[in-house]
Amino acid sequence: MKGFIHSFQSLGATDGPGIRFVVFMQGCNLRCGCCHNPDTWECGVGSEFTPEEIAEKVERYKTYFGKDGGITVSGGEPLLQAGFVYELFRLCRKMGINTCLDTSGSIINDDVLRLLSECDRVLLDIKYTDEESYKRYVGCSLSKPLEFLELLQQRNIPTWLRQVTIPALNDDEENIRRLRDIAKAHSCVEKVELLPFRKICKSKYDNMGIEFPFEKYDVPSQSVMKRLNEIIK
Repeated sequence: MKGFIHSFQSLGATDGPGIRFVVFMQGCNLRCGCCHNPDTWECGVGSEFTPEEIAEKVERYKTYFGKDGGITVSGGEPLLQAGFVYELFRLCRKMGINTCLDTSGSIINDDVLRLLSECDRVLLDIKYTDEESYKRYVGCSLSKPLEFLELLQQRNIPTWLRQVTIPALNDDEENIRRLRDIAKAHSCVEKVELLPFRKICKSKYDNMGIEFPFEKYDVPSQSVMKRLNEIIK
């Protein structure tokens, strides 16, 4: 078995608890307007690795992980290659390495259900809290990640909800309160992370010759982020 990989980050500190080895999978089924990695969209391309090859890489950094760190698989969308990620996580857990899945939660099938059995934690994107915005700016229904969250709740998998804060789209108090209510209704949710929208990815779009659809939106100020995080808490 081989998976298509976009890149690795050996000592990540923003993709789950502790220090983490981050695997960015190639391929995505969504087209989020704020996407920072348009170079991960195309499926069936990228560097090919076996689960064993990546597990060997991860093991080299085990001493840096401490009690909280481990491996995080992100994307792209890792659920497109759920069978591969399952095998990778199985190998890592056998070595005593914590596993974390970073996903949009937009795909549910038998391979995904099996993968969840090897997840110690999930970082789940709830990009907006209304159906219209989800369909317009993401490309799927809000019901998809909410259904995925119900699976995590049923399996009692520790979960972090994440949302990129985009001025004029989801930085209003109504959206934040709805996100808070979603979290409060699910005991598996450990925390909610609001991530400020950034535009440093524009050079990638330029290099690919495609438009960055959210270039017109501002980045949120520190005062706005502070206020919204106070609502979440």
